[in-house]
Amino acid sequence: MKLSFVLFMLSVLPVHAAGNPLPQVGKAEISRGSNSQPMSISTRWASLLAGNTSFEPIDPFEQVKVMGRGVNILSGDPIWSNFKKARFQERHFQRIREGGFQTVRVVMEGFRYMDGQNRLRPAWLKTLDRVVKGAQAQNLTVILDEHDYNRCAVDAAGCRTKLLAFWQQVAPRYQDAPNSVVFEMLNEPNRQLTAPVWNSMLKETLAVIRKTNPTRNVIIGPAFWNNIHYLDKLELPADDRHIIVTVHYYLPMEFTHQGASWNKETAKLSGVTWGTDAEKHRVEEDFAGVQDWSKKEGRPIFLGEFGAYDKGEMDSRVRYTSCVARTAESFGWAWTYWQFDGDFIVYDMAKDDWVQPIWKALVP
Repeated sequence: MKLSFVLFMLSVLPVHAAGNPLPQVGKAEISRGSNSQPMSISTRWASLLAGNTSFEPIDPFEQVKVMGRGVNILSGDPIWSNFKKARFQERHFQRIREGGFQTVRVVMEGFRYMDGQNRLRPAWLKTLDRVVKGAQAQNLTVILDEHDYNRCAVDAAGCRTKLLAFWQQVAPRYQDAPNSVVFEMLNEPNRQLTAPVWNSMLKETLAVIRKTNPTRNVIIGPAFWNNIHYLDKLELPADDRHIIVTVHYYLPMEFTHQGASWNKETAKLSGVTWGTDAEKHRVEEDFAGVQDWSKKEGRPIFLGEFGAYDKGEMDSRVRYTSCVARTAESFGWAWTYWQFDGDFIVYDMAKDDWVQPIWKALVP
């Protein structure tokens, strides 16, 4: 995430956006089957989702091609705790699709919506269903990203318990969803989730997912905030070829996080520019190293986050954003920009329009 190397929780901003709420799942359409018996959660996808509703395995390299360009959504949005106060509305999925994007990465912090027995609240799950349905209606790939990396960073044992419980509930819920619904196991494992700890935990969590989704593609990244330089420490089950590997990129932090109050090393920086030939070459070299690992391991790459904080000079931010996106594309990677709204924004909710320079840098 943009909060690389630091711990920070985005506050929930109770701002109400105009427009229609996300689509509701009709009670009649999900509660009964043809034999008037209650339908299972997974079976209801036949009536819940638009388009192809039967799951068919897809090669992870092909999935990455389909994912293409995307954007992170719903981080810090009140939608998760109070649906009526959601900033993000159903119509924004259409704006995203019409804006040239093919994927949304749905940022979920599910741990906070669990009860004492680690059961996810029904209302939270209902909201998630609406989000997935809304994205699918616009033919967007939907990445379900469990994003509780901050909690996991300070309590590995507690993280293990909750992460397993999360996927024990979410994976079977979407087992019959189309292959355009992709699971991302955990965002940016860090601190207490060292490489050895994370390698053990990811195998255990993947086994839980595979019980109900044996061939759905799952996104997994290396320790140390999905750091590109930790790929060689990532240990994946060799016989599981339905894995997409994710990395995040915010280098150099002095530029991308200048003025960011949560990062003490860069909080007081300002006026840092970007765009020299040497700086562009650094991106190319960094990504070439990732591509070398990808070819050696036979794993496709997904750039799950990148961007430059809003306080930087716009011209430099545009150059950086364009360079990172085009370089990722030159290697055949999919990407999702951080993020739609909140900060690092590509969409201005107050103006109800794209931040034109950043949008055009992403989708020229």
